[in-house]
Amino acid sequence: MNYERKRAPVAVILAAGLGAGLSPLTDKCQKSLLSVGGSFLIERMMRNCLSCGIAQFVLVLGHRAEEVRKFVDKTFRGVRVTYVINPRYRDTGSGYSLMLAAAAVGTSEFIKFDADVVFDVKILRRLVDHDLSDVLCIDSHATLDAQEIKVATDVDMQVIEFGRSLDPSLAQGEYIGIEKISAKTGPLVFAELTLMMEDKAHLQADYAVAYARLLEKELIFQALDIVGLDWTEIRTVEDFERANKMFGTPITTISRGQQRALDEAAEAATKA
Repeated sequence: MNYERKRAPVAVILAAGLGAGLSPLTDKCQKSLLSVGGSFLIERMMRNCLSCGIAQFVLVLGHRAEEVRKFVDKTFRGVRVTYVINPRYRDTGSGYSLMLAAAAVGTSEFIKFDADVVFDVKILRRLVDHDLSDVLCIDSHATLDAQEIKVATDVDMQVIEFGRSLDPSLAQGEYIGIEKISAKTGPLVFAELTLMMEDKAHLQADYAVAYARLLEKELIFQALDIVGLDWTEIRTVEDFERANKMFGTPITTISRGQQRALDEAAEAATKA
């Protein structure tokens, strides 16, 4: 693993949704405030970002926004957080939420997260350290079905097709809801989302539709296969239970030096 530090991008976390699929767990709290392994989802995500040197956040909130804001302000005092509110969270999708982050992000490089994804910090380190920009994280060993966003690539891992409707037999893996967008491409993404939202039929579309449209306009995305590292999306109660088995302890902030020591110790134990 590359431990050299690069300039950190902005973290954009989409946490506006109702989380209806997780009822009754979300009947009295926002989905990002569910506890997995003793830490709230939003805390896990932000601490992973801090471990990778990412210290500037844009949080797009909607449902029970004030609860999330109070928790973040209390837990991450001194961290630069910009809050963006999606007042239409009940009748819009993730594409609309990401579009609203445009002004807060500006022309910065950013990494976008779905707030319901729990992941090993090593996934984020690989993405931050990746030499190329405009990189989608995929898992080539994931089980693919109609609900998953699937990714097809060429031999150089350049994305050639992307979306839920992609034939699983043609896909190299599942997109996990985390990607790095360059300062050059960001304005194109936001412009495409704005264009989409002019049509009411797209209000509930997810941002993946915008990425697919940009692919058709010959924008280049690279895929990063994170196979072998733990992650899971939490959409149902069953997903929540699986996440707690996968990530059974509270999150801590781990520096690159600490991560290197842990990796070296694990490697030595394997060879012993």
